[in-house]
Amino acid sequence: PASRLTRTADLEAVRREGKRFRTTHVEVRYLASLLRHPRVGLIVPKHKQTAVARNRVKRRLRECARLVLLPALRRRAENDTALSVVLRASPSAYQAGGPALSDDVQRIAERLGATQ
Repeated sequence: PASRLTRTADLEAVRREGKRFRTTHVEVRYLASLLRHPRVGLIVPKHKQTAVARNRVKRRLRECARLVLLPALRRRAENDTALSVVLRASPSAYQAGGPALSDDVQRIAERLGATQ
């Protein structure tokens, strides 16, 4: 849908020009969006893992972004600017369970949801 950042050019623009910070299992890059709504993209490198493990990490991050990150970004967009955010899984994300990734996304939402 509209909240997904999927085009390679869009992902690369946020990766190149966006500000960066890291949590335990995720690298975050964000950039002010020209659109009125926030968008989130995921990058889950192979890191010498199986496709099954990679898809599991993608599903977990996507669900956390849907439930936690996007609502915080929408609240921010109402008061301030909308953001385009790219979440890139680190190798440790493969060993992290769902609750650990959820905690990381919660920290990201708190940091980005606050008006800066």
